[in-house]
Amino acid sequence: MQTAVIDDYPTRNRTKCVSVSRPDPVVWGSAAGPLDASAVAEYDRRGFHTVDALLPAHDVGNLLDETARLGRDLADDERVVREAGSGDVRSVFDVHRLSDTVAEIIRRPEIAGIARQLLGSEVYIHQSRLNVKPGFRGGPFYWHSDFETWHAEDGMPRPRALSISVALTENYGYNGGLMIMPGSHRTFVSCAGTTPDDYYQQSLVTHVPPTGSPDEDMLTSMAAEHGIATFTGSAGSATVFDSNCMHGSNGNITPFPRSNLFVVFNSVENTLGEPFSAPKPRPDYLGSRDFTPLR
Repeated sequence: MQTAVIDDYPTRNRTKCVSVSRPDPVVWGSAAGPLDASAVAEYDRRGFHTVDALLPAHDVGNLLDETARLGRDLADDERVVREAGSGDVRSVFDVHRLSDTVAEIIRRPEIAGIARQLLGSEVYIHQSRLNVKPGFRGGPFYWHSDFETWHAEDGMPRPRALSISVALTENYGYNGGLMIMPGSHRTFVSCAGTTPDDYYQQSLVTHVPPTGSPDEDMLTSMAAEHGIATFTGSAGSATVFDSNCMHGSNGNITPFPRSNLFVVFNSVENTLGEPFSAPKPRPDYLGSRDFTPLR
């Protein structure tokens, strides 16, 4: 007899958005790692932590070269997502498998070690991608909680996951950098609507997706409560943020491109099951089902 899976984060099963307090911790345990106690406390309180100069300049240059190579070599591959209209590369997924350079960098103690420290366990890569926002044409990424998507569409049970976003170009306050609502990670927003078949294909290029994002009233209320932090920093800097943070980014109409390496680490004690609110799991390059601990 199969045991029923209890869903503590129901979503996409209602006609309006509802917010509930998160029942799970943010920092899982007290493992040692690269972050000092004040950084861990900041992450726990605000849902994110910024790191200056996480990568040296030569690594940043190599990652930019890999971005260009993968976009060129994988022209018709489904793992390359392009902007609607212009055809410019928007994202290249699965880069830790496609690039030895990426695979080596994300395994370093100063990167994967942060994930192990905050998640309190060994970790594996749930998703990786190189994001590109070319000057004048880079589109926005609408407000969302990653965990809401990973829970609904990938079957991730709990928000025991985090992302590390490494800037590969200068992040100004005006070229489409990351925005987060500080403290929003402690509230789970259950979104309205249902998940259509193959929804992931349209959601990757749609600027305002029809489900999986809070409505405007909810976003207005959350912004009034939490405010919005905009991240700036030089190439090589990074932001570590909890999977349930409400975040997004504007389009880029400046001449200055904005690119980043985005890696999702999930706990090996939080592996995926069946989707909680979708007809079938997304492809492996969006939600990996290889739970081998990262070494």
